[in-house]
Amino acid sequence: MTPYLQGLLVRELRKEYVTRGDPLVVLRNISLEIGPGEAMAIMGPSGSGKSTLLHLLGTLDRPTAGSISINGKNPFEFSEADLAVFRNREIGLVFQDHHLLPQCSALENVLIPTLKPGQVKEGTGIMEARAMNLLDQVGLAKRSDYRPPELSGGERQRVALARSLINRPRLILADEPTGNLDRANAEAMTDLLIKLHQEEKAILVVVTHSLNLANRFSRKGEMLDGSLRDMI
Repeated sequence: MTPYLQGLLVRELRKEYVTRGDPLVVLRNISLEIGPGEAMAIMGPSGSGKSTLLHLLGTLDRPTAGSISINGKNPFEFSEADLAVFRNREIGLVFQDHHLLPQCSALENVLIPTLKPGQVKEGTGIMEARAMNLLDQVGLAKRSDYRPPELSGGERQRVALARSLINRPRLILADEPTGNLDRANAEAMTDLLIKLHQEEKAILVVVTHSLNLANRFSRKGEMLDGSLRDMI
């Protein structure tokens, strides 16, 4: 495989946890390459390591062994402070639970990643305009001043999607993004994920139990017992 210097490159990734007995091995020597503008769905049964892999790719946890390169950089060589800045700038995270702040409006929630310490700001007006544009793309421009309790589950998930894109991340990671949605909202969320990732020319990795969602991707993988294999 040709290395993607401006993409995601994973080599011999392993994750295990210390127990009273033998180590609990969750990920076993996973290697993966995804280039800019490409997308991949990862399926597998519960407990197979899907979410653990996504957390490592999102730099929310550190591997036991192996390496991850995002656009030619190893994020785990950074200090914790620099890693937080890198994650905020380069990675967009979309979880099944939206993790919106209930006291903030939809617009304020989308803008939160731009306000973290160390973030290079483009200017308040520019970022607010981008946030409103993203809310418009997810169909919520008219509800920008609504707080999460005033929004439906599907609307809250769309706000979370807009938030994940505000800093123009190179890597978008989505963990069961349609898991809490009905069929109509799940299809709409899938359409938005694919559309916005293509427009931003980002890398998209989605973990899902939904075959309907996975079938929307030209590239699919399956996690089994901590190992990743391509699906035909």
